[in-house]
Amino acid sequence: MKLLIVLILTSSLSIAQISTYESSSLHPFGLLNPKAPKEVAEYAPMIGTCDCISTSRNPDGAWADPQKMTWTFRYILNGTAVQDETIKEDGSHSGSIRQFIADSSKWYVHWYSNKTPTTTLPAWEGTKRGDSIVLYKDQKAPNGVDGLFRLTFKNISEAGYNWIGEWVNKEETIVYPTWTIDCKKRQSGLDKEIILRNTIAFSDAYMRGDAKAVSEFYTEDGKIFPNDSDIISGREAIEVRWTLPEGVTVLYHKVTPSEIKIIGDHAYDYGYYEGITLSKDKKEQPFKGKYVIVWKKIDGKWKIYLDIWNRIK
Repeated sequence: MKLLIVLILTSSLSIAQISTYESSSLHPFGLLNPKAPKEVAEYAPMIGTCDCISTSRNPDGAWADPQKMTWTFRYILNGTAVQDETIKEDGSHSGSIRQFIADSSKWYVHWYSNKTPTTTLPAWEGTKRGDSIVLYKDQKAPNGVDGLFRLTFKNISEAGYNWIGEWVNKEETIVYPTWTIDCKKRQSGLDKEIILRNTIAFSDAYMRGDAKAVSEFYTEDGKIFPNDSDIISGREAIEVRWTLPEGVTVLYHKVTPSEIKIIGDHAYDYGYYEGITLSKDKKEQPFKGKYVIVWKKIDGKWKIYLDIWNRIK
């Protein structure tokens, strides 16, 4: 019986660890898996829900009346791919599964809709071009001319993005727009998403041993409260504190917030952290602890103002 319980607990823990980056109550849109292809981060600013205005052409070529819609992006497959869903006021909902395949260095986007169900999902493929994500699918013009349907995400930022669908000839010298969508990110939840991303990026910088990058997550007058130490204040002093001893590397570091609360231009979060360091003599040293952080929003960016932590034995 005891063996069975141990096996069940071990299995549960393994599954929990495997699905670390899936959607949860704290991370409703999932998290980017650091082991995913780096290109998956191209969709990072779009993760979450936007309120959008969609305008498309009628069959006679005239533009139809704009309609409201929501467009939600989230991470799937444990943070290694992206899924999106549109909910339109006319009832024509749709979605896509977006995967970056490293072997071909391209995005592959499989689209589906409630209005046009199919046993074979149409697919677009493409890459990031400058600051835009551009995707293509073969499509003939109504007069039979060979061409492509081109989809472009542009003006991508934390505040939103613009999308346009166009028919183009193979040389892309003829462009005929057929659909535009303008999206603004819902403020509710956006600040929380940014703090979560900052938390992940902080761990990445620490694992790289980049103390300068770590210090940039703090305000100019930021303060940290390490174990058995006086308060350390200011970015320069914080950078020194986060500089790893010679020969020491960080193999693993993860911060798991238990709660994030936004209060105007301030926020706090608390939770647990864990990690593994490799000593100069090549010995692995695991550690874990609890923390509280106070954030400040300065010029639209969330920075750490107060950071206190202590280890748990």
